[in-house]
Amino acid sequence: MSFASLGLIDPLVRTVESLGYATPTPVQAQAIPAVLAKRDIMAAAQTGTGKTAGFALPLLQRLTMEGPQVAANCVRVLILVPTRELAEQVHASVRTYGAGLPLRTAVAYGGGSINPQMMKLRKGLDLLVATPGRLLDLYRQNAVQFTQLHTLVLDEADRMLDLGFARELDAVFAALPRQRQTLLFSATFSDPIRALAAQLLVDPLSIEVSPRNSTVKRIRQWLVPVDKKRKSELFLHLLRKKRWRQVLVFVKTRRGVDELVDTLAANGIAADAIHGDKPQPARLRALERFKSGQAAILVATDVAARGLDIDDLPQVVNFDLPIVAEDYVHRTGRTGRAGAAGDALSLVCADEVDLLAAIEALTGQLLERIEEPGFAPEHRVPLTSGGGQVLKKPKKPKKNKAQADAPVSQVDVRFLKPR
Repeated sequence: MSFASLGLIDPLVRTVESLGYATPTPVQAQAIPAVLAKRDIMAAAQTGTGKTAGFALPLLQRLTMEGPQVAANCVRVLILVPTRELAEQVHASVRTYGAGLPLRTAVAYGGGSINPQMMKLRKGLDLLVATPGRLLDLYRQNAVQFTQLHTLVLDEADRMLDLGFARELDAVFAALPRQRQTLLFSATFSDPIRALAAQLLVDPLSIEVSPRNSTVKRIRQWLVPVDKKRKSELFLHLLRKKRWRQVLVFVKTRRGVDELVDTLAANGIAADAIHGDKPQPARLRALERFKSGQAAILVATDVAARGLDIDDLPQVVNFDLPIVAEDYVHRTGRTGRAGAAGDALSLVCADEVDLLAAIEALTGQLLERIEEPGFAPEHRVPLTSGGGQVLKKPKKPKKNKAQADAPVSQVDVRFLKPR
């Protein structure tokens, strides 16, 4: 099967061939003809399977082949995404696929000035990639109109709900024409998303190219049990022992991200960081440095779990397990992309065993446990069943009054400088 056989026009076929896309991925093979046929779609596909091209290529073709010319402040195709990083990534893909086509596209998200975005909309746009909050800001200031809109794409819609965009999405849906094509693309679909799809989609084509909530088989997934207080020490040890050339590290909180970056710096190891408190320009610089290989380590909260597309990223480390089990799928999906192999390691302490059990139940697999010599935890991580059950949770030892009243001493962990 070729891209030409799916009905794509020659300019798009030549573009994908120049990018090294030899044959369509399974999601592309199913989605492209359906989008060209103007069908509603609900597609579940693992990250790295080419879903962005699955909707972008046929939509660019329809915009090129179909009129009318876009009017001032109007948009013809709207792609909604949950984060600024994903907005930038999707728009970059759109520009790459649409190189040479006579189309106007733009991206809009919060965290920066709205004026340049309003200026781009004045002449009208064929395609707009936007986050829900900034899109509503533009709409309420009459900077964007939807009278010519014919297609809505919801990319990572489950993540939008996870991030609390339900009200914003309802407001957006109310402003859009009822007669439209709607496409839902995501790595996973929660039950609330399926209920939302039932309201928005008309006779949709359902595409599932992999089991629901599964992880890529080429990714080696394993964990090292460790006490919480020794996680930083263990990470430094593994970093040197394994000689990781590029590693994306996920930490639960913004404060935790900064603390790990500071610890690495104190040991002579440079690392960049992204989280919600970082200004958008700083986040984009950090992403570009990491993607280009200028920075070997990127420490992030789950703001980076989706929207990062890095060729041949070999290593993901879950310094902390995610609170939402589905986020584990997206974190690990940053590696093992486009058929490449990858490695996803989790550093797990006893307090995280319930999160571990939920992840294993969701993905349907037990994570391999490998203890690192010298780091066996004092507080053992209980075994799990793989079905969401903790087999045996140790009881917390009772403290006598003298122990309870005693001051808690700080742990002094000294790290060796890298040679």
